Amino acid sequence: MTNDKSDSVIITDVTLREYGQNVSASHLHIFTPEIRVEIVLRLIDAGFSNIEILSCIHPKIAPAMNEEALKKIATDLGRVNGVNLITLVPNKAGYKNFLAHNLGPNGYNHTMGIFFSAIEAHNIANLGRPLKETIEEYKIIARDASSHNIRIIGYISAASGYFEPESGVLIKPNLDEVNNYIDLLIGLGANTVTLSDLQGVAKEKETGEIFETILNKRKGKDIEKLGYHPHNVSGEAAIGNSKIAYDLGIRRFDSSLGGTGGCVTGAPGNQPTEMLVYFFNESGIETSVDEKKVFSLTEMVRRELYSKIHLAKYKGEKI
Repeated sequence: MTNDKSDSVIITDVTLREYGQNVSASHLHIFTPEIRVEIVLRLIDAGFSNIEILSCIHPKIAPAMNEEALKKIATDLGRVNGVNLITLVPNKAGYKNFLAHNLGPNGYNHTMGIFFSAIEAHNIANLGRPLKETIEEYKIIARDASSHNIRIIGYISAASGYFEPESGVLIKPNLDEVNNYIDLLIGLGANTVTLSDLQGVAKEKETGEIFETILNKRKGKDIEKLGYHPHNVSGEAAIGNSKIAYDLGIRRFDSSLGGTGGCVTGAPGNQPTEMLVYFFNESGIETSVDEKKVFSLTEMVRRELYSKIHLAKYKGEKI
């Protein structure tokens, strides 16, 4: 690991969006829009300039992302200059809501995140339709978004593989196809493309092989636009994978406070933001993030949010 302090990374915190997609309706009295706004403001105060906060998906899938909550959070935060607030859009209906909530550049100026899977089986499980249909719809959405000057970022899920629940078989992606998907998303206007290890299926060796193969195929093209989003039951394992990605040239990383989150299709949590910040800072790599403020925020979130929701789930009642 280099100790060159002139080097730097960009960390995107995904706590509110990913954790929010896994909070049931019975616990929304804890995971309120007010506490989510407070967390965003404290993340900004700690130095984060990239934060995933919302997802325009159906509230039956993620009750915390209902229209009333989205509207209140967007309104209370307002337009935040110098910060890249990200809202995911899974389909035309989600894009319609993105525009209806005034999240474009003439309103609250959010970046729109578009995503699909590297594995057909997961794309069907996650987005409810074949990969080809998803991509064709995103082409239409991206063209319209471009006409509105909406910023776009892209995600490729299950880029390290997908354990299909029914068969129990690990389906590995075709890395030529993954590379083509990267080009496709950049061609649609994505400023960044993040590769996700959805289920934490790749260890350090496999993570290195995947990124090395992709980077060799790209021959230096748009490397600065690539990011890494590891899910893992172990924060330490996720950090180890991020070190491998960093050593190979990746400079964009996703993480969540306390390592919480996952996927509505079932996936382990993220690498912990506080651990990732500590790791990079200890390695002499610039994050532009205040480590003490991150740890303080993590403790607040654990005390006031996660622990209360977990206790309520254990008791089977509201608190």
